[in-house]
Amino acid sequence: MVLKLINATEAKPGVTILVEGDGYTVRSNDVSKTGKHGHAKCRIEAIGIINGKKKVIAVPGHERFEVPMIDKRKGQILSVSDESVSLMDLESFETIDVPFVEEIKEEIAPDKQVEYWNVEGKKIVKRVL
Repeated sequence: MVLKLINATEAKPGVTILVEGDGYTVRSNDVSKTGKHGHAKCRIEAIGIINGKKKVIAVPGHERFEVPMIDKRKGQILSVSDESVSLMDLESFETIDVPFVEEIKEEIAPDKQVEYWNVEGKKIVKRVL
């Protein structure tokens, strides 16, 4: 579920936007105002929430981006594999397989509680509690 729409000139650092269906957090936004009859151009530098990759987007200032709803939930790890964990949601008690970010690989162990994010249907474990 998309929260709202914003113009490219309104994408400030820290705002999350959808680019090609994936959630990205804006790191910087350089707005250049052009000549007498031109339009403003934006160069947006963003980092992917799920994949962690950097993306640079150059768009007109009136381009609109969707701001996604990020659902942050808690879960308990049941088992760990190489790239994902099986965890139980602490509110609904459902069991799901969720990938995790590389930075927390050493901290992940069974029976630990984690925070996982649901960004437009894509889930990822972000931190250990």
